Amino acid sequence: MRARVLGPGEGARSRNPTSVVVFKLRGTECADRTNVFEIEVPSGNGPPLHFHEAQDEWLYVLDGEFRFRVDDEVTPAPPGTFVFLPRHVPHAWQSVGQRPGRLIGAFVPPALERFFERLSTVREDEATADVFRTLANDDGMIVVGPPLAQSHPL
Repeated sequence: MRARVLGPGEGARSRNPTSVVVFKLRGTECADRTNVFEIEVPSGNGPPLHFHEAQDEWLYVLDGEFRFRVDDEVTPAPPGTFVFLPRHVPHAWQSVGQRPGRLIGAFVPPALERFFERLSTVREDEATADVFRTLANDDGMIVVGPPLAQSHPL
């Protein structure tokens, strides 16, 4: 394990049909203690309602406007909003601003690196809810409902 300094935009990039993920710190780079990623999300996009079986997650809104669903509560999330999500807590989020939003987040222990890499191989016309669910379930992310755009339209 060694110290790391990454500038803005630096890190391995993974583009998928709904976002761009930049890995700032992979689990293999820190003795599998955590991983850190930045995600850019076009307005209107976000994952379906889900939970993680074996990881705690935190997310911090860097730029843009988001909203978060945690259990059954939906909350606006402007820049500077911090969200902690213990394992097994259902959650979803959506970028809702005029321009793409950016989040930084982490999993403890590390997770979803393989999910994001596999999702990047899916063509936009194949990016269905079933494909997302299958890839997610393979990595311990259990989908339990639709995205906020469907469950709580603006």
